[in-house]
Amino acid sequence: MGGIPESWVGTSLGRGAELNGSEHARYRLKLARGFLAEGDQDVQMARWRSAVDNAQLAVENAAKAVLALVMPVGRTHNPSSLLREAVDAGLFAHDAAPLVLRLAECAEELGYDIHIQTDYGDETAGATPWELFGEEDAQEAIALARESLALAEKLIRS
Repeated sequence: MGGIPESWVGTSLGRGAELNGSEHARYRLKLARGFLAEGDQDVQMARWRSAVDNAQLAVENAAKAVLALVMPVGRTHNPSSLLREAVDAGLFAHDAAPLVLRLAECAEELGYDIHIQTDYGDETAGATPWELFGEEDAQEAIALARESLALAEKLIRS
């Protein structure tokens, strides 16, 4: 196992920093499950923007749950780079690395840009969030959230 990367030193830990790693991981998994459940409800109600928003938060929290296993989780809507750094630093077991990297890909795909678009739309183009996301976007986002949660649950069990 390697040391903590220099870029993590001095990172604001934000809310939840008082929890230990496994407690924080379990907390983040509960958040991810809750956001995924709401996303499923949004799809049933044809609320596409809201489904994508909840899927993004489910993926983000699944990624943060896995991060909590190896480091305190700071304030970020884009944990993918931290997951990659943790893999590069050897903080995850060798056989877990491919799963962590796949989770990082999911978190990157539904990352900060999507978080901003679901809340604010595309101000440059004058498109509201409801104009940006349709049924296909919602279905794809929910599928990524489901995959991310499954990856996180598997990594946390092992």
